[in-house]
Amino acid sequence: MRTRDLFLAVAATLGFAVVGAAPGAAQDGHAAIHLKDVSWPSEGLFGTIDRAGAQRGLQVYREVCAACHGLQYVAFRTLSDLGYNEDEIKALAAEYTITDGPDDSGEMFERPGLPSDRVPSPYPNEQAAAAANGGKAPPDLSLITKARMNGQDYLYSLLTGYEDPPADLEVPAGGYYNAYFPGHVIAMPPPLSADQVTYADGTPATVDQMASDVTQFLTWAAEPKLEARKQTGLKVMLFLLVLSGLTFALKRKVWADVPH
Repeated sequence: MRTRDLFLAVAATLGFAVVGAAPGAAQDGHAAIHLKDVSWPSEGLFGTIDRAGAQRGLQVYREVCAACHGLQYVAFRTLSDLGYNEDEIKALAAEYTITDGPDDSGEMFERPGLPSDRVPSPYPNEQAAAAANGGKAPPDLSLITKARMNGQDYLYSLLTGYEDPPADLEVPAGGYYNAYFPGHVIAMPPPLSADQVTYADGTPATVDQMASDVTQFLTWAAEPKLEARKQTGLKVMLFLLVLSGLTFALKRKVWADVPH
């Protein structure tokens, strides 16, 4: 492997952005939208998942976002990584209805969800989702924080970016002004409002808090093994550091008696 390729591979393992736009900037045509700059627990070399925040974020997803958005790549059983026990996961999965089959007679049937199932979409298919939302299906949220540069800042900014439009901007019917959405006019109504959910741990359910929590949950959903990846990256860097030292020492020993 060439040196450049090795560097890129290690950088990717550690989560570094080797090439990309400036942090906190998203492209809106030819103009840059400067996103809110938030310090996330998952960022950096030693980044981790804030499990308390992610659990609250799961509640926000289920009570607010799940009416329109699916999580097709997230299996219920993986919630054990967020601190849920087996009984809690079984109970949560059973709240969903899963279409399964065919049975012995060739018919599809419905059953309660199991831990091995993935979180189902609220719509039977993409066409139904589009028909129910003005012709465009709401995106699946499984990988939403990976879909854009600075995905966590973008999602948080979007959720908290609904404002009254400037006086010189006319928002068409069915649209809403959002300072951080490309073009600034978005079809999705403001999804969050104060005290929309009641957190079991007593955390105040402000719009900022809910936006932060659901962003942290979706960060985990997009990369459940984020912590393991970063730990592996650290081990790789330590190994390379030790190997470099041993290689340099061996080189000096081999050439020590050779006249220069």
